[in-house]
Amino acid sequence: MCEIFCFNSNTPKQVNECLECFYNHSEDHPHGWGLANMQSNEFVIDKEPIKATCSQHLKEILSNPLVSKNVFAHIRLATMGEIISPNCHPFIELDDNNRSWMLIHNGTIFDYPPLDKYREIETGNTDSERILLYIIDNVNKFEEAKGAPSTIKERFNLLAELIEEMAEGNKLNLMIYDGDLTYIHSNMRDSLYYLNNDEGFLVASTPITDDENWKPAEMNKLFGIIDGNIIFESEEHDNEFILTKEHEEFIQKHINSLNLGD
Repeated sequence: MCEIFCFNSNTPKQVNECLECFYNHSEDHPHGWGLANMQSNEFVIDKEPIKATCSQHLKEILSNPLVSKNVFAHIRLATMGEIISPNCHPFIELDDNNRSWMLIHNGTIFDYPPLDKYREIETGNTDSERILLYIIDNVNKFEEAKGAPSTIKERFNLLAELIEEMAEGNKLNLMIYDGDLTYIHSNMRDSLYYLNNDEGFLVASTPITDDENWKPAEMNKLFGIIDGNIIFESEEHDNEFILTKEHEEFIQKHINSLNLGD
């Protein structure tokens, strides 16, 4: 599967060293890389369907100071979808109130029929992009029924409900950003870690610094983070994902098909 990373702080910080360490994990995740860097209330998005350590473009980006309050990164091991740029994370979409949403995903949706209809409108062909389209569709419906834009807390509560439902039988490690709030969710043991210190809030699939204070993220909860602080925390749900032999065979079959060029 993939690896994911985010940095969230109340002041801009340089994150080159963390990103370099993160992208060095791409030997085991060779199917693409992505980077979302928030600058002046707009995301600068870069991504390619090649191994991160082989990307000249990424080397050029990291050869200069990358300073930001909000940074998200992804390296891909394809479990669904082709190795093409539209399938690389992060995914960005606008809702009906012109709010920009960003999503990166580590995991696989093995079975969740409400996502199926988005196959017809997605740009690529990944379950991850369909998750974002589904979330935005539900936000639009909520705000249409309300007759006004949602509050941050309303959006958090809505996503907590949607993610709990999607998590049943599926690996759903997510990082989402709606322009105000960073959402973090994990439902698989030992698959997401965090470090909170004076520099800010770091979250990654595996610890990426030598700091001994990295801790496993609490599972089966949605967290909302602003300026390096957790401001919302959902109730714990029961949909922990446990990888089975059948899951592993499903994933390996897809990876083999990519290697064969099928």
